[in-house]
Amino acid sequence: MAHRIVFLGPPGAGKGTQAARIAKELGVPHLSTGDILRAAVAAKTPLGLRAEGYMAAGALVPDELVLEILHERLEQPDARGGYLLDGFPRNHAQAEELGKFSHVDRVISFEIAPEVVVRRLSERLTCPKCHAVYNLSTNPPKVPGRCDHDGTELVQRPDDRAEAVTTRLKVYAEQTAPLLEYYRKRHLLRTVDAHGSPDEVAARVRRALE
Repeated sequence: MAHRIVFLGPPGAGKGTQAARIAKELGVPHLSTGDILRAAVAAKTPLGLRAEGYMAAGALVPDELVLEILHERLEQPDARGGYLLDGFPRNHAQAEELGKFSHVDRVISFEIAPEVVVRRLSERLTCPKCHAVYNLSTNPPKVPGRCDHDGTELVQRPDDRAEAVTTRLKVYAEQTAPLLEYYRKRHLLRTVDAHGSPDEVAARVRRALE
């Protein structure tokens, strides 16, 4: 089974849920660029301090800096046996740069209908303290409106509102279509139907990784 894996898919396709599960099964770290950036900032690494300036200003961290921080993270001992990258690269240029310092074994593209994404994300709630994610239909909190782990009041992210989701889907389609073709030409791409329960999707992902 492949161990250096990239998960691609629109917001709300279930990448994060599946990445956490599959990474644990494979014994490799589950890496999202948001988590990597936050960890670098918290650790006050030289690269993290550079990223903090952009994040504090509400600006996007430049590609070059994200890739430097990612490269640094992939050099750590736990990633030597593989990794699962969740939602990165986001475009053709990032894929080219990633390929310069890490060989990817398999790319999984999560395919899902836009209307399902809008419904899923409009029902998504997040804990602002521990970042746990809930869904009112498929994974509701035990106490309505409160995090199971720490009791914090759950919130809806502004970018999970219907009008914002529609914009995010449009951006994803524009940026990622060339990226899928890039990996398809390299015979690395497998598509997975992301509809259904988390267990059903996980079974499809495992088959695609074999």
